[in-house]
Amino acid sequence: MPLRTASGKLAPLAAAALLATVLTACSSSTALVTTRTQGYEISDSALAQIRTGQSQELVTLVLGSPQSTNSLGEQSAYYYVETKVRQMAFGATMIDSRTVLVVYFDKNKKVVDKAVYSLKDGKTVTIETRRTQSFGEDRSFIDSILKSF
Repeated sequence: MPLRTASGKLAPLAAAALLATVLTACSSSTALVTTRTQGYEISDSALAQIRTGQSQELVTLVLGSPQSTNSLGEQSAYYYVETKVRQMAFGATMIDSRTVLVVYFDKNKKVVDKAVYSLKDGKTVTIETRRTQSFGEDRSFIDSILKSF
């Protein structure tokens, strides 16, 4: 009995798969790129509702809970951070924009000022890679036991 080959039946399927691959390669490259917003989405209408003299509770009602808070002396601030991220093929991400809305409060918990910062307002900080050695860090467990006697 002769052996049958599956190449005759698989040829149309392979041709269709090849055609689909070629057409996908010819499509726009943005098909592999997704853009999303991380954190709070700062809308112009919500920003316009925040005015000097409003209470801290009203700000929380309009904008929601802040991502971060800060207290310095009698003043405090709420921070709302919006980050627009572009994710490309194979998980590589790029930050397109970052906006930080800061609402400043006085000692009576009333709005004093608000500010909107972007990536242009930030400063690049070099991170120190050296480490300070702590006591016993360079010893092994057995060295520590033997040195204690």
